Amino acid sequence: MQGSASSERRGAPCETIEPARLESPLVFSSPHSGAFYPPEFLAASRLEIRALRSSEDVAVDDLFAAAPNHGAPLLRAKFPRAFLDVNRESFELDAKLFDQPLPAYANTRSLRVASGLGAIPRVVAEGQAIYPDRISLAEGLDRIEKLYKPYHAALEALMTRATQKFGGAVLVDCHSMPSRMPTGDARRPYEPIAADIVIGDRHGASCDPAISHRIHAILSGLGYRVARNKPYAGGFITENYAVRARNRHAVQIEINRALYLDEKTLERGPDYARVKADMSRLIAEIAPGREMPGSHWRQAAE
Repeated sequence: MQGSASSERRGAPCETIEPARLESPLVFSSPHSGAFYPPEFLAASRLEIRALRSSEDVAVDDLFAAAPNHGAPLLRAKFPRAFLDVNRESFELDAKLFDQPLPAYANTRSLRVASGLGAIPRVVAEGQAIYPDRISLAEGLDRIEKLYKPYHAALEALMTRATQKFGGAVLVDCHSMPSRMPTGDARRPYEPIAADIVIGDRHGASCDPAISHRIHAILSGLGYRVARNKPYAGGFITENYAVRARNRHAVQIEINRALYLDEKTLERGPDYARVKADMSRLIAEIAPGREMPGSHWRQAAE
């Protein structure tokens, strides 16, 4: 099965699937679809692998696998989100998780850290603690050095290359979301997410509105219920790689897992092929970058 614990071997922390010819200012990123669970991590966790995988964006890298066919690179993590989350600040760390005091430069006060979801997560879905005890600070810092930094170095290199070649770049950050969200109400602890796909552009701050509008229109035209910025407006990656003054844009796409997976078994569902085909159609429509502000990128590429 795609995304099983043994489907990836230890090696490079991430992989860039390059197009035969770079023809698009778009860069696709799948930071949470990594499926290699280190044996020592599984041994140290108090959870079964199925619970650990509840944080995984199962098969999202495959849903967007057509990107290189349309001239755009696809960067994907190999490590799982439960082990390290690159959609956080590098030192967004939870003091409750580690056996030593955190360095002074660590961000220990973000809402994500308060929820146990820092760069080194303390919990997975439904607040389940990953570890029975605190873990070594050295171990956490080692993950940041060996996994976090290489992923972001690769992503920055792709964005810089696109900007230099085309005069601008658009990062499409690809994710999945559960079909239900916690409500905080004990009488009704969960409620369905009333969208098939959520487009996050940090309420217009991370990309030109024309880009978000175009993605919205294409997906709506394919029959999906599309929401904007609610409940997901974009995370650290969307915020950090958007520099509008330099014509660098970033947009996040969240796909409801119930569309393509059995959320209990994480097996691909009967509509998997349709959803993948639709994401391929989306890529084909947006890869030329016509929605980018100005048209100088095309001349720069010629």
